[in-house]
Amino acid sequence: MTEPETNPPPTGDHRLPLAFILATLVIDAMGIGLILPVMPELIGEVHGGSLAEAAVWGGILATGFAVMQFLFGPALGALSDAYGRRPVLLVSLAVMAADYLVMALTHSIWILLVARIVGGILAATHATAMAFVADISRPEEKSARFALTHAAYGVGFVLGPLIGGLLGIFGPRAPFYAAALLALANLFLGLAVLPETVTDRIRRPFSWARGNPFGAIAQIGQLPGVGRLLTVLAIYEFALYVYPAIWAYFTPVRFGWDTPMVGTSLAVFGVGYTIVQAGLIRPILKRLGDHGTIFFGLSFEVGILATLGMVTSGTIAMILTPISAIGSVAVPALQGVMSARVGEDAQGQLQGVITSTISLATVLAPLVMTQVFYATTREGAAYHNPGAAFLLAAVLMVGGVILYVAGTQERADNPR
Repeated sequence: MTEPETNPPPTGDHRLPLAFILATLVIDAMGIGLILPVMPELIGEVHGGSLAEAAVWGGILATGFAVMQFLFGPALGALSDAYGRRPVLLVSLAVMAADYLVMALTHSIWILLVARIVGGILAATHATAMAFVADISRPEEKSARFALTHAAYGVGFVLGPLIGGLLGIFGPRAPFYAAALLALANLFLGLAVLPETVTDRIRRPFSWARGNPFGAIAQIGQLPGVGRLLTVLAIYEFALYVYPAIWAYFTPVRFGWDTPMVGTSLAVFGVGYTIVQAGLIRPILKRLGDHGTIFFGLSFEVGILATLGMVTSGTIAMILTPISAIGSVAVPALQGVMSARVGEDAQGQLQGVITSTISLATVLAPLVMTQVFYATTREGAAYHNPGAAFLLAAVLMVGGVILYVAGTQERADNPR
């Protein structure tokens, strides 16, 4: 692994390509968000059983998806370094359109599982888009531009769950048809306007040493401070996966919310997330810097997770939902710091490694969080608390804060 190159990124007007990538992420997030509110109902329809049992299957499906992302994320990142961002993005969109259609049509829990596995293999849109943004950004621009990509994701997450909750009125399969159409429309748009940013200057031949997750993580992790930052990111993502893992099950049990209300709450979070990433993060970065922003975001998450683990009022939970997005400032700052420490010819590999790191964290997170939810909500549970998984997540986040602070102090004591 080489040290970061000093050459600037390609010059020119990148506003239109960046706008397209942001639009791509909006549509990508809409496709994911559309299906979240109806997953419990769809699992119940194809498999039967109680809501608690549906949560367990939801964890299995999410884990299968995450395992594939872990295994194939670096390979897709390395392929995009070798052959370009454009083909990886377009192939991913084509497969995801088919994947949503299969989920809309299936009546088998096993086919649903296979569909999530296939979707996980080529769910490279986000990581490859981040590599694209890194290609066109100078080091000092990266954290703020990564925040824009998260803001675009937030916009999609506002629209997706809201529309998904409304479409759920027509049955649990309707949002999957809508997600397939969105992915297909995005594919055609990409075919028409998506430029290529990988030039011969930064192109790097594909290698399985960099394309497998273990080799890629080992290489990236050798760079000063990057390994520790990846570990902090893994802890953060493991803890925060409590939301997608149990939110659609937790809120009906704790607060009595129905599917449209769950969709509305996810949309409200998306609004808060978009505001944070599009506007709030810039003054925070300016005032606190990358490292201060990371510490602030991690610490804020500890408080929110602990509060959600104990709150019993649906009104308070809804008020906290958009506020909880403030902690998300930590992620683009982490990405910006890591991207600045990696060479231009390895941005795709880095994003693949980040994808695999997140996926590795979320391989176990859905199983752990849904099992904790099941154990504390099932009939006859010795300890009944639907929010127990949020308390576990808060404890894990404390560990992330400690690890980050220790690493920052170590760098201060031993400057390079």
